[in-house]
Amino acid sequence: MSIQPRPGIMDIRPYTPGAADAPGVANPVKLSSNENPLGCSPKARAAYEAAAGSLNLYPDGAAKVLRAAIGEVEGVDPERIVCGCGSDEILQLIGRAYLQPGDRVVQSQYGFLVYRLVAMQSGAELVSARETGCRADVDALLEVAGDDARVVFLANPNNPTGTWIPDAEVRRLRAALPETTLLVLDAAYAEYADDPAYESGMVLAGERDDVIVARTFSKIHGLAGLRVGWAYADPSIIGALNRVRGPFNVNLPALAAAAAAIRDTDFIARSRAHNAQWLPWLRQQIGGLGLEVTPSAGNFVLIHFPDTPGKTAADADRFLTARGLILRPLQPYGLPNALRLTVGLEAHNRAVVQALAEFLKD
Repeated sequence: MSIQPRPGIMDIRPYTPGAADAPGVANPVKLSSNENPLGCSPKARAAYEAAAGSLNLYPDGAAKVLRAAIGEVEGVDPERIVCGCGSDEILQLIGRAYLQPGDRVVQSQYGFLVYRLVAMQSGAELVSARETGCRADVDALLEVAGDDARVVFLANPNNPTGTWIPDAEVRRLRAALPETTLLVLDAAYAEYADDPAYESGMVLAGERDDVIVARTFSKIHGLAGLRVGWAYADPSIIGALNRVRGPFNVNLPALAAAAAAIRDTDFIARSRAHNAQWLPWLRQQIGGLGLEVTPSAGNFVLIHFPDTPGKTAADADRFLTARGLILRPLQPYGLPNALRLTVGLEAHNRAVVQALAEFLKD
């Protein structure tokens, strides 16, 4: 072909979402994408349906109503918020605004795959810092960041491991990084983390002009299908992102549903309570089968399998899929012998444990 994309673009491996189909199985149970098993807020659904009468109109490009709702609930200035088509777009906007070819981008060893995409799309160099026990290591991040890292991505809690680091460690990381390095805190699962030592990064971002926190409506709010995300940062960062985003990047029904969702504290509490009940149950039950389960602060668990032929993660994935239970294989993350399991409804959780017990029988 005479028309070629920019160098490096064809080297990018497109992101592959969690599977949703199990060949030969009708109505499989999807536990591969960390979606909310309770669905979404009834108030959000009603707002979405009401918005259907205005589909001939452009959405509010400034997302004023949604930003006001977020500011009200989070107790922050709406002028320090930007909204996007999922937090994925927020991450893309950061790359578009702050990265150029040759820049260094840092992530933890098992960081979210989109960080790599953001770096490669910009022609930047991605460097991964080793983790300790599947947990981000601040000293390792600082070592690879050096004096010239342009962006450091830190998911806290992390996907796919579910591990997290306390606020004190996040602050130590930020204090030791150069002021020219942007620290991006991906807090997609913040609502599920309940340890007093955890903080989403919102306070830190409110104090500094070199921190941005990315949030999403896809997880606890159950609006994954609408693709709504947001970020909080100093006005200088928000101003830059607003200059590189599309003018109508969040659609009208999504804006309405998200504004209703974040105010529905009853649904959020129910979702959190459901997760608080079943997350430790899954860890205890699966651990009792002899499998290692990484402690998680998200709405999922990371299950490690042995290298024993017939008992590997790939073998388990085939076994479970054949029974209509879809988990997330993690080869792209460098975890070939692990599967990620989303917390589901009670029947789903029990079905997975029973199936794993059958799989592990001698």
